[in-house]
Amino acid sequence: MDLAQDISVLLRVLVACLLSGVLGWEREAAGKAAGLRTHILVCVAAVLFTVAGQFMAVSFAAYGGHVRFDAANLIGAIVTGISFLGAGMIIFRKDSRDVSGLTTSAGILTTAVIGMLVGLERYFLAVGSTAIVFVVLRFVNTFEKRYLDPNTRNSKAEKTED
Repeated sequence: MDLAQDISVLLRVLVACLLSGVLGWEREAAGKAAGLRTHILVCVAAVLFTVAGQFMAVSFAAYGGHVRFDAANLIGAIVTGISFLGAGMIIFRKDSRDVSGLTTSAGILTTAVIGMLVGLERYFLAVGSTAIVFVVLRFVNTFEKRYLDPNTRNSKAEKTED
């Protein structure tokens, strides 16, 4: 075991905790089921899966060209697992045709990708993506309600007709 590598991985886990904590806090503040702890754990898991994949690739290289490690399969496995978790957040009510949890599910998937970026030590991209996702989660909802929600537009039209 290489202590320097382990310290590097722990640094990545800490960065992942901070970045996903920002997104999880926003979801928590919005009263969503998947909040701070869920986002942090998803991101940390993605970092650890990514790093484990890197370690596996290095260790398989020692066996020569006849044994390979496919990073695309690892990414596919992470996406599948996180998507399964996200799918559990989505609720569809047939009677009202109401769907909820889509944003939370997408946020969990995005948090996993941010964790993968941190696992690959792409910190600038991970931090920038976190900032963008935070703005989307925090402020786009207000824009949607104000300008895109048909109920809001109808009530504004009624007020101007009075």
